[in-house]
Amino acid sequence: MSEITRFGVSIDGTLLRRFDQLIAQKGYTNRSESIRDLIRDSLVQAEWEAGGQETIGTITIVYSHHTRELSEILDHLQHRYYRSIISTTHVHLDEHNCLEVLIVRGKGEEIKKISDRLIGTKGVKHGKLSLTTTGKDLK
Repeated sequence: MSEITRFGVSIDGTLLRRFDQLIAQKGYTNRSESIRDLIRDSLVQAEWEAGGQETIGTITIVYSHHTRELSEILDHLQHRYYRSIISTTHVHLDEHNCLEVLIVRGKGEEIKKISDRLIGTKGVKHGKLSLTTTGKDLK
């Protein structure tokens, strides 16, 4: 483990009180760990946005299975990107709507391309991409 460095931060009192409320709601026991998590989150986002690093994550989509040929299109896309899609989960939300979660792994730029293609498919009501890194460079 690397050496711990202490540093000071100047912050408005109102902003600090709101931050303290937020970290208490999230269950942090101190500010340091919450600040470390914020820094890690920013580093992870910068890493996958750069596109070339190994990333993992999920693509979540909600769609109506009644949309003509949508299921076949989604299935075709998943077969096309089978090297990047590790697993999928399909849930019937009601008699019309489905939720699908795809676990993905690969270069950030490729995962973003897959996500944009799936979420942008006609008939997909909502989609969300959530990416992280493998964590091997995070302390």
